[in-house]
Amino acid sequence: MGNQAVLLLAHGTPETVEQIPEYLRNVVSGRPLPQAVIEEIQHRYALIGRSPLTELTLEQGRMVEALLAEAGEAVRVYVGMRNWRPYIPDVVKQMRADGVEAAAVICLAPQNSRTSVGLYKRATQAEAGPMRIDFTEGWAQHPLLAEAFAERLRAAMARLKAETGENAPVLFTAHSVPCRTIQTPAVSEGQPRLWPGADADPYAEEAKHTAALVAERVPEIPRWWFAFQSQGASGGPWIGPTVEATLDAIAAEGVKTLLLQPVGFLCDHVEILYDVDIAFKEYARKLGVRLERPESLNASGKLAEAVADLARKGLARLRG
Repeated sequence: MGNQAVLLLAHGTPETVEQIPEYLRNVVSGRPLPQAVIEEIQHRYALIGRSPLTELTLEQGRMVEALLAEAGEAVRVYVGMRNWRPYIPDVVKQMRADGVEAAAVICLAPQNSRTSVGLYKRATQAEAGPMRIDFTEGWAQHPLLAEAFAERLRAAMARLKAETGENAPVLFTAHSVPCRTIQTPAVSEGQPRLWPGADADPYAEEAKHTAALVAERVPEIPRWWFAFQSQGASGGPWIGPTVEATLDAIAAEGVKTLLLQPVGFLCDHVEILYDVDIAFKEYARKLGVRLERPESLNASGKLAEAVADLARKGLARLRG
C-alpha cells in the first residue's frame, strides 16, 4: 500500500498588492501583459483589501484531513497552488521528502477544462517521480457539491424573501475561459493537433450541469439563468454569455431583485469579492436591479464532505 497522502490543488493568490505583477506573470506563463492591465488588477485587489483564497484552501485541507481521520483514513492532506505559494512543484517535492509514495490528487476546480485542469495535472506529474498519482479529473456533478451550493442558496433566498415577500430568481455563473482553449482542435494538413481526447472540452457543459443540479435541490427558485463571468484581457474571444449582457436581458424583463451564485468557484477571492460584490452589483444597480449573493462555500462542511469522498475513492484506487 505504501505511504499515502492527499493533495488539494487550487489557483493561488498573492497576499499583497505589490506581489500582483509576479503573480500575473505566473498566470499567463510569462507572457507580457500591458501595464494598464496590471494596474487594474492591483486596483481591484486594493479595493477588496486582500484575497483569502490561500488561507481558505488550507482550512479546507484541515477539514478534509479531519473527516478522513474520522473515517479511518489517517493520511496527511497537502495543499499546492498553481500560480502562487505554496507552489505545486514545491509541495510535491516536500511530499516525496516526507516519504509519500502514492497520492490522491484533487483539483479544487470542480468543472474540468482540459487546458486549465491539465496544467494542474502536469505541474503535479512533473515533480512526482516514482510517487504514484490518482488524479480526479472533474467532479462537477458530485451530489455533495451541489448540496453545498444549495445550502448557501437556500439561506440567501430565505433572507431576501423575509425582506421582499417573494423568492428571488437566480443567475448562476462560472469563470469564462478563452474560446480557443475549449474548441475541438481542427485537423491541419492531415495532422490533428495534440490534444487529450478527440471530443469537445467538457468545461462549459459541466459548469451548466452544476448549476442545474443546484437548481434541482432548491425548487423554490422561480426562474434561473446561467452566464460566464470575469472574461480576461487577453486577446481573442472568451466564452459567454457575459454576466453584463445577461443582466441587461434580466432587467429588461422587469426583474428587480436577483441572486447571483457563482458555482465555478469554491471560496472567496478577487472574482467574487470584486467582480461580483463591487462591479456586478453596481452594474445591476444602474439597471434598477438589486443584486445579492449567497455566501461562498469557503469552509463549508458539506464541501469538505464532498472532497473527503473524492479523496477516499482516490486512495482506494491507489490501493487497487
